[in-house]
Amino acid sequence: MKKLVGYITSSLPSNNFTIDLAYSMKESGVDILELGIPFSDPVADGPVIEKANLIALNNGFKLKDLFEVSSKIGQDIDTLWMGYMNPFYHYGMEKFLQKAEEYNIQGTIIPDLPFEMVQNYENLFVKYNKTNISFVAPTDSEERIKQLVSNAKKFIYMVAYAGITGSGQKEDLSLIIQNVKKYSQTPLYIGFGVDEKTCKEKINGVDGVIVGSAFVKHIIDDSLSNEEKIKKISLVAKEIKDKINE
Repeated sequence: MKKLVGYITSSLPSNNFTIDLAYSMKESGVDILELGIPFSDPVADGPVIEKANLIALNNGFKLKDLFEVSSKIGQDIDTLWMGYMNPFYHYGMEKFLQKAEEYNIQGTIIPDLPFEMVQNYENLFVKYNKTNISFVAPTDSEERIKQLVSNAKKFIYMVAYAGITGSGQKEDLSLIIQNVKKYSQTPLYIGFGVDEKTCKEKINGVDGVIVGSAFVKHIIDDSLSNEEKIKKISLVAKEIKDKINE
């Protein structure tokens, strides 16, 4: 069974909405939830998720909102916190991981934390039994891939192309997939540019897909009510899950 990871921006438009959406997405086939931490400069994300981040911040998002949402979903939904290093650094990585332990959050996805810097926090992730997801990209050499994935846990996040999320570019990924599989048995999931139209093509050779902009675009669609947003996103999630397992 191929897996579906779904990203949503925390607390947009409200904590209760995020909680309701998370449970609906789980029921619709999302296996792992990426709960996004709003940040002013999400460098790896495209315009849809960037806009969602800025709206959430303008609405007054604070880390206490992330923690409130997490406290309600962590026991039932396999959840990772996805964010940029700045909030983790300023709040304190150990304090973040203590909160993750308290709320049963499984770990983190931090796109702007280089592999070499991850090693500085490895003892904390081990201490709290949390996972920091490893990234690989088409620009990585075989030697670099071996280094990145040898100790990877939970899943490996393969960036589908050099660029930002949601832009839908294409690259030949056969060599990178071959190299990852050569050095790791950890499941390989593909992200960037995955939606209901591209998911069937993207799933070739990998174990799962990571979807963000295709969900978040409905969260920021002001023409929809909150109920309609949840229904629309859940239908998209079910469609993607069905397609990747055909």
